[in-house]
Amino acid sequence: MTRNPQVLFVASEAMPFVKTGGLADVAYALPKTLASLGVDVRVMLPRHAKIKQGYSDKLKTIATTTIALGWRSKYLGLQKMKLEGITYYFIDNEDYFGDAVYRGGDAENEQYLFFCKAVCEALALIDFDPDILHLNDWHTGMIPFLLKTQYAGRLKKDIRTLFTIHNIEFQGKMGFEVMQECLDVPEHYYTPEFIEAGGCANMMKAALVFADRISTVSRNYAYELMNGWFGKGLEGILSARRHEVCGIVNGIDTDTFDPQTDPSIAAHFSASDTTNKRSCKKALRDEFMLSTKLTTPILSMVSRLTEQKGMALVQHVLEELLCEDVAFILLGAGDAKYEDFFNYLAAKYPGRAGIFIGYNEDLAHRIYAGSDFLLMPSEFEPCGLSQMIAQRYGTLPIVRETGGLVDTVVPYNVYTGEGTGFAFSTFNAHDMLEAAKKALAVYRNKPVLRKLRKNAMLTDNGFLKSAGQYEALYKSMM
Repeated sequence: MTRNPQVLFVASEAMPFVKTGGLADVAYALPKTLASLGVDVRVMLPRHAKIKQGYSDKLKTIATTTIALGWRSKYLGLQKMKLEGITYYFIDNEDYFGDAVYRGGDAENEQYLFFCKAVCEALALIDFDPDILHLNDWHTGMIPFLLKTQYAGRLKKDIRTLFTIHNIEFQGKMGFEVMQECLDVPEHYYTPEFIEAGGCANMMKAALVFADRISTVSRNYAYELMNGWFGKGLEGILSARRHEVCGIVNGIDTDTFDPQTDPSIAAHFSASDTTNKRSCKKALRDEFMLSTKLTTPILSMVSRLTEQKGMALVQHVLEELLCEDVAFILLGAGDAKYEDFFNYLAAKYPGRAGIFIGYNEDLAHRIYAGSDFLLMPSEFEPCGLSQMIAQRYGTLPIVRETGGLVDTVVPYNVYTGEGTGFAFSTFNAHDMLEAAKKALAVYRNKPVLRKLRKNAMLTDNGFLKSAGQYEALYKSMM
């Protein structure tokens, strides 16, 4: 093929407009990197309330119409803006995107059933003729189905679809009557062959059946998804299409996460001179009012507080770990029982445990820059970004060997000196504790610590390699 593909990247969120998780980082960094390779890529998102508030003066309305959502007629506005060389299209409807990004329950299902229908309608309204729709997670799951059924032959050309699984735990499950009412899905599709899974209509299942190709966000996770435990009920269709499934490791935006230029951190440093990492650590200690010595290692977590992220392991042994010469910092929010635990920890260990319940992007940067170790004991982890960001700042990750953590962290080898972090394999609290203690022992061996920090900081976790693999995949689909 002689020309570069034209790609419309479709997601529920993207930085800098709105972010609730790692998908937003990917939806920002990957298109930007693809564009640098010459791919004609544009992005389509819902116009969430936060986008309206922050960018209303930059948004240009290019179309307004109404679309049928079952028996109802719904407003569809289409807006456009350009940011950092990338064209963004926004699906506008106040009823669905005027408040929460994710409403929960059937209200959320209806939000994204509308979004899928609106994206299909918008293809005839935008000033772009994509070869490929790159669809992300269950929020876009009905688009391949609609294109191959209700919209077949209605568009200017046959658009190919690539569906990327970022986290298979969230699938867009609902009663079939909800999907049927919104999208007029004929009953004969409500079978295990098509969109039914586990007694529910399932948007991700629909994507896995009808998309032309499937990808996920790390090589190891692609392999794990064929396994019954990791596949969350969809391992059958993934195994059946295994030759059309590929794993491409995510990257991070190395311009945003750069210790040499980051405006959020106290001082700048590099792999060749990490002296100022100590200044970042001192500033972090002061911010969290830690009373430990500057020489005491800081172990941090920047995470959602959920079962998936291994919080049960942390809850089980963190107090035992705090018997060591170590300080602990956490930034995150999630399940109430874990928020309560970390608040208890802050009260019981003042000056040793610094806890921020919530999320703050600038604070996250300061934690990555000022910590010595980052703990990620995930039960499963499709890719993970925190471990790659931490390495960029010379903060050594301690991870469980699962999903993308296997692909992106090289465990320390005491015999060869290789490594960019530490790892444990079994999902067990005391195995995690032993890995953390091993890291603390290395902290006391300054020559080894310096070598591992340098290894980590020199690791190429940017999106360029991933973008090149996606470009090749797009071309193979045309």
